[in-house]
Amino acid sequence: MDRSSLLQLIQEQLDPENTGFIGADTFTGLVHSHELPLDPAKLDMLVALAQSNERGQVCYQELVDLISSKRSSSFKRAIANGQRALPRDGLLDEPGLGVYKRFVRYVAYEILPREVDRHWYFYRHRSCPPPVFMASVTLAQIIVFLCYGARFNKWVLQTYHPEYMKSPLVYHPGHRARAWRFVTYMFMHVGLEQLGFNALLQLMIGVPLEMVHGLLRISLLYLAGVLAGSLTVSITDMRAPVVGGSGGVYALCSAHLANVVMLFLFTLSQNWAGMRCPYKLLRMVLALVCMSSEVGRAVWLRFSPPLPASGPQPSFMAHLAGAVVGVSMGLTILRSYEERLRDQCGWWVVLLAYGTFLLFAIFWNVFAYDLLGAHVPPPP
Repeated sequence: MDRSSLLQLIQEQLDPENTGFIGADTFTGLVHSHELPLDPAKLDMLVALAQSNERGQVCYQELVDLISSKRSSSFKRAIANGQRALPRDGLLDEPGLGVYKRFVRYVAYEILPREVDRHWYFYRHRSCPPPVFMASVTLAQIIVFLCYGARFNKWVLQTYHPEYMKSPLVYHPGHRARAWRFVTYMFMHVGLEQLGFNALLQLMIGVPLEMVHGLLRISLLYLAGVLAGSLTVSITDMRAPVVGGSGGVYALCSAHLANVVMLFLFTLSQNWAGMRCPYKLLRMVLALVCMSSEVGRAVWLRFSPPLPASGPQPSFMAHLAGAVVGVSMGLTILRSYEERLRDQCGWWVVLLAYGTFLLFAIFWNVFAYDLLGAHVPPPP
C-alpha cells in the first residue's frame, strides 16, 4: 500500500465524519495490521502528539505531515508540550549499527540538540544525495592553490608574488566591474595556512551541516557569506583586495555556534547535556581557536605586512561580514532543519535585510568611489 492509499484509508475508516481528528491508538493498530509500520521515531512522535491532546487524538493534517516527513510548527509545538515524553533511550544506546549509520548517529548528536530531532533525522536519513557541495568547494580550492603554488613556486604568502593579483579569480577594487570576482575570490588563498584553516572548518563543520540541512540551505548560507564578505570590503576597506573562502566559512561556523548557544541559553543545561558527543566541546573549542587565529593572521597581514608589497594586502573584513551573515541568516536557516523557510516569518525579514544590503553595496560600488575620490590601487 502506498502513502496516498494509506492516507485515504485512514480518512475513510477513522474519520468518516470529517472531524479532522483521528485516535492515535486506532491508527497505530491500522498501520500494523496492513503491514506498513512507520519507523520507530515517527511512532514515538505520534504517541507523544496524541498525548498532548486531551482526547488522545491527532489532527489529520498533522498526521499527513508526519507520514509525508514534514513537520509543521503546530506539530512541533504539540511534541514539545506533550504530556508523554519520548523514550529516554538515546541513539547512543542503540546496538548493532554499521559504520555509516554510526557516522550518521555521530552527525545527529553533533548538529541537532533535541533528541526528537535526532531520532527523526536518524531514521529518515538517506545516503543519496551525499554532501557534495562542501566537499566539492574544498577540493576546488585545494586544486586552485596547488596550481598557483606550482606556478609561482611559492606556498606561503602567495599574495606577495607580483603575478598573484593578476589572477582572474581575485577580487581587486580596480576590477569591480568584473562582477564574478565578488564570488570567485573564495577559490584563492594567501597561503597554506589560510587554506588549511578553511578546509579544516569546511570539512569539520560544513559537511555535517550539509548532511542534516541539505545542499540548498548550506550552499545558500555559504555563498551569502562569501558575497557579503567581498561587498563589505568594497565598502569599509575600499583599497584592499580579498582572497580566501573565509566569508563563507565564518557564516557556517557562526551560524552553527550561535544556534547551539541560543538553544543552550533557552533551555539552560537540558539541550547542552543532551548533546552527548564525546568530543563536542573539544570540537567547538577547536573551531573557535581556528577562527580566532585566522582573524588575527588576517589583521596582522593587513596592517603589518612582513614583506614589502606593491599594494595593500587582503582585508580581514570578509571574516567579520561572514560572521554577521551566519548569526543573522544562519540562525533562521538552521533553527529548524525540517520546516520550510518560506513558512518562517523571520526568514523573510532576514532576506529583506540582506537584499537591502546588496542594493546598497551595488550603488556604493557604482557611485561612491568616484564621489569620494577614493585612491584605488591600479588594477594589475
